[in-house]
Order: sequence, then C-alpha cells, then structure tokens
Amino acid sequence: MSVIVADLMTRNPITTKPDMNLLDCARKMVKKKVGSLLLVEKKKLKGFISQEDILWALIKKSKKDLPDIKAMDISPRKIIAIRPSATIKEALNRMKKTRFERLPVIQEGELVGMLTAKDILNFHPELYPELDELSKIREESRKLRRVRKAEKVGQGICEECGNQDILSKVDGMVICPSCDDGR
Repeated sequence: MSVIVADLMTRNPITTKPDMNLLDCARKMVKKKVGSLLLVEKKKLKGFISQEDILWALIKKSKKDLPDIKAMDISPRKIIAIRPSATIKEALNRMKKTRFERLPVIQEGELVGMLTAKDILNFHPELYPELDELSKIREESRKLRRVRKAEKVGQGICEECGNQDILSKVDGMVICPSCDDGR
C-alpha cells in the first residue's frame, strides 16, 4: 500500500481572505510561524502568497504603498495544487517539476489541506532522495541569481581570500567567484 497525500497533509492550513493587506499577511505568517498563506473565500482557494512574494513587494513597491496592496494583488495567477488521493511520489514529482515546496490540496473544488516538502521529509526522510535534489536545484537557482546581480569589477585581488582573479562586487565586498560560491 502506498502513502497518499491525504495521509501526510496538514488538514487545517493557515488561511486568510484574499483582500488582506500585505502587512497583515506578514504579521500572520510570523505569528503562526508559517512560510505561506492560502487565500480562501467560502472554502474555495483563490490564491497563494509566500514570504518570497511579500519580500518581492517590499523591494518593488514603496513602503507607504504596502498597507494598500492586497494579498490577491501579488498572488500568482496559476496555482499548482494536488488532490488528496494522489501518491506522495506524484506530489514529489510535481514539487520537483514546479520547484514549489508547498502544494494546496483540493478536493471537489474545495481546499482540504496543504502538503509541504517538510511534511514528506518528516514522514520518511531516507525514502525521498528527490527532496535533496529539489533543495540542490533551488540552491543553484539562488546562486545563479546572485551571480547575475553581482556587479563585475574586473581583474584584481579578492578582499576575502587575497587571490588574484576576476572579481565581482557582492554585498559591498569585492570578491572572487570561489569566495562567492562559499556564501
């Protein structure tokens, strides 16, 4: 017998109304110690907002606009969900393919739970090497973003290791690629 999503999902995930503003969403995430909120209205999933979405809004918008931005305004238009009868293997494949660590669980059009990579890992960590692969893919994506953001300085001496190399300015320091990889 294989394990299904319904066996591991959180049955009462933390939800909020789609019209809640971002500051209140952030407060609720901190208070409830969660990384995301499901936007629900009359048991129907309307959207999904994560810490990353709120951070993006903080960077892109002015601080005075934040109380006016609603969660639904920055929620992704397409929501990747899964049904409770799906196998954990199907859920892992969906997480790997979409690079999402959280999947809302929908049955007959209504939200019934939330499945996270942490839920799966807590169940049986040694059975799912895919989660380690997902983590490595995510880390590589972050490194690529940092490299793209890094300002190329040219040839010089690395402020961290002292080696001569092609340098980039990262977090206010002029460093070589090998020191940047270690961050």
